[in-house]
Amino acid sequence: MAEVVLEHVTKIYPNGFQAVTDLSLDIADGEFLVLVGPSGCGKSTALRMIAGLEEISSGTLRIGDRVVNDVPPKDRDIAMVFQNYALYPHMTVYDNIGFALKLAKTPKDEIDRRVREAAAVLELTDYLDRKPGQLSGGQRQRVAMGRAIVRQPSAFLMDEPLSNLDAKLRVQMRAEIARIQRDLGVTTFYVTHDQVEAMTMGDRVAVIKDGHLQQVDTPQRLYDHPENLFVAAFIGSPSMNLYEGALHIDEAGTSTVTLGSQTLALDPALLAARPALRAYDGRKVVVGIRPEDTEDARLVPDAPADRRLRSTVELVEALGAEILVHFSLDAVPVDAGDPDAQQVTAAGVSSHAVGRFNPRSPARLGEDIEVVVDTARLHVFDPETGLAIWE
Repeated sequence: MAEVVLEHVTKIYPNGFQAVTDLSLDIADGEFLVLVGPSGCGKSTALRMIAGLEEISSGTLRIGDRVVNDVPPKDRDIAMVFQNYALYPHMTVYDNIGFALKLAKTPKDEIDRRVREAAAVLELTDYLDRKPGQLSGGQRQRVAMGRAIVRQPSAFLMDEPLSNLDAKLRVQMRAEIARIQRDLGVTTFYVTHDQVEAMTMGDRVAVIKDGHLQQVDTPQRLYDHPENLFVAAFIGSPSMNLYEGALHIDEAGTSTVTLGSQTLALDPALLAARPALRAYDGRKVVVGIRPEDTEDARLVPDAPADRRLRSTVELVEALGAEILVHFSLDAVPVDAGDPDAQQVTAAGVSSHAVGRFNPRSPARLGEDIEVVVDTARLHVFDPETGLAIWE
């Protein structure tokens, strides 16, 4: 096991394209760190630089106590798990797992011990005599992991290893990979575009956009305290609703925010948590509302009138334990800069907001409803810098 450290690492291709800019990350010994971002953001390039498959244009890469910028991939003591498994179809599971050890001329009894230990961890003992074509997608992915585990590397590098699996199997394999990593305690750098995958697996999550690191923190901290608009919108499913707004604070300290033609009274707890908001009195801000911080007003009859927004239902998605209600507002939506973001449409009209409602909500397509907003939990950003307003 070893710490992996990137210090001001940059990657510029011969055509001048800068894929990664001044990336600094410290992956602690035994830590599971996930790098997440939209397509083309530079996350796989970062992983390939750690692996030695891409040259580093500038900066320093350390694995353990060694600077490895110019060390060949085979001498970096890392193991990679790819999305396409890369198994040998003519070999058994046993031979696939032990192939790297055989190439390294490891003694046969040592190969046998390591392969069987890895198979036990991965619950593959009963499949060692089968060939990859006889296995399910999840089992083939475990074989690919077994091939990495037997090498007993200082670090694992995983490049979107679950992207070829169906939705149900992905959920199962997320839990399995996280369990295996905990059991082995191996430093792991995991790359994905799926923020749900990142949130459920990583000890910490690093968010990257256009080659620039945006924020690194625990999954819950990223969700509760996004540092900028991009992280706020990217982390969370459905995404945070973002609008242009105007903040007003009267002499008594009562605060409101105007969204389009409507005004919401802000809970005093919001100003207490974000004292810097007082400097934005009378100014434009960007207001973020998480879907779960909304509710059908008919289910909250005691909610104050000044904590409600009038809207029209555009789409209802019944999910059993909850319903997602897409509704329109006349507030101006804000683009957070995620190129992979998809706006859900109903009858060809873009929905401006999504609420996660109690399934007892009677919301129906086309009806006018009132939506209660928990204004103590709003997120507020500077419209010019895109940074969250806190202290």
